[in-house]
Amino acid sequence: MEKAGSGGSDRGQSVQARCGDHGRAEAAKGVGASLQGAQGGARAPKKSHPVCFGSKAEVFEFIEVNRDKHDLTLMCRVYGVTRAGYYAWRSRERSERERQNEALAERIKAVHAESRGTYGSPRVHQALRQRGCSVGKHRVARLMRAHGIKARVATIRYTSPSLQRYYSGIPNRQLELELKQPDQVWVGDITYLKVGGIYRYLAVVMDKYSRRVVGWSYGPRKDVKLTLKALNNAVRGRRPGRDLVFHTDRGIEYAAGAFKERIAELGITQSMNRPGKVTDNAFIESFFHSMKTDVYHGRSFDEDEEIRTVLKDYLPFYNRARLHSSLSYVSPATFERQVR
Repeated sequence: MEKAGSGGSDRGQSVQARCGDHGRAEAAKGVGASLQGAQGGARAPKKSHPVCFGSKAEVFEFIEVNRDKHDLTLMCRVYGVTRAGYYAWRSRERSERERQNEALAERIKAVHAESRGTYGSPRVHQALRQRGCSVGKHRVARLMRAHGIKARVATIRYTSPSLQRYYSGIPNRQLELELKQPDQVWVGDITYLKVGGIYRYLAVVMDKYSRRVVGWSYGPRKDVKLTLKALNNAVRGRRPGRDLVFHTDRGIEYAAGAFKERIAELGITQSMNRPGKVTDNAFIESFFHSMKTDVYHGRSFDEDEEIRTVLKDYLPFYNRARLHSSLSYVSPATFERQVR
């Protein structure tokens, strides 16, 4: 593991270049296997081990982090250092850089906790800057790796999309619009959420300019009732003008007569993806990916009320607090205040 706070030249960058994506915290997952292989006395080949070390100090740092999980003597033997050398390293007075890194790591942990474990190093770095902490993004990334602080990551599963009916009468009307303010274009879509072995559905309406979720509905059926409820919630909360464009995919839930009638009644212009162009609605797809990564993947829900509670908690957090990379690392609500 890279030593947090090493003085002189920043050897962490050279180590990182050699290791590529094999970060210290991620590589630690392979430590158990390597040490188990050495239990019988065989020494683990260094080239086969997933951790790259640039110095003995980095080896000692790595052993320090993992000593509660693995035998100290065995780790010293596997990584080619002595117990005496390890204890001598521990007894040395910490450098000023190390003390600074320790304090910075605590601030990083606080920001990460406030993000509910969703922020990676870019957002943590931006949050620290907004709080007046002048620190480099690479240093933040190194400290997060050293302390095992990681953002939630989703495992994406690709499935073959079913063929959808082509509604030639509704073109994509939002492609050529130049967005200058909120409530010019809204985008909507539906995603699946599994609850107790049964799929439920979440319909969301988002402002394309500010990325703010302006309306949503959750229910057991993927139908026009679901999409109408999300739309009506958005209209009730935002009260948009009659020049609004509402863009969706070509699903029947948005092309049904009841939905078209409500859109026309509100004076909203309907827009749909071009045939075969799923990226036409990329903004809402990106939101679903972020939401599922933050609060859905890796968890199980047995009751509808459980996931409703999560949604009621997460969506205000997303709108008001979660930093958005495409908005110069401010939340959607903050971005709207800045442009109004």
